[in-house]
Amino acid sequence: MILLDSSVLIDLFRKKDKTKSYFFNLLSVENDFAISTVTQYEIGIGNKVSTSDFWNELNDRLTILSFDQSCSIEAIEIYATLKRKNKLIDLADLLIGATAKSHNIPLATLNKKHFQRIDGLVLI
Repeated sequence: MILLDSSVLIDLFRKKDKTKSYFFNLLSVENDFAISTVTQYEIGIGNKVSTSDFWNELNDRLTILSFDQSCSIEAIEIYATLKRKNKLIDLADLLIGATAKSHNIPLATLNKKHFQRIDGLVLI
């Protein structure tokens, strides 16, 4: 299983030719994908009525991992480490990274710059 960041989903949505998307490339190595509830929220607030069918169908095909107590504890540790290093990242990215680490699954993102700051997070 691979956890998808919103950047991967947005790339898929924007590409007319879906075979040129990063997500399509991931299909060659995995066919089991998940998103965090944080990613679901990010996509949901940016969603327009005219595109809701696309996003709803995609959500139905993905496993959605809740941000639970284990994720919260992981996020607290990540935040403390990044703050100590003076390398804080966007809160949503921190929570998504914590979800991946807590569930011990790799994260696929087009925003490697921020996620690389999280120690022990496996990036695709």
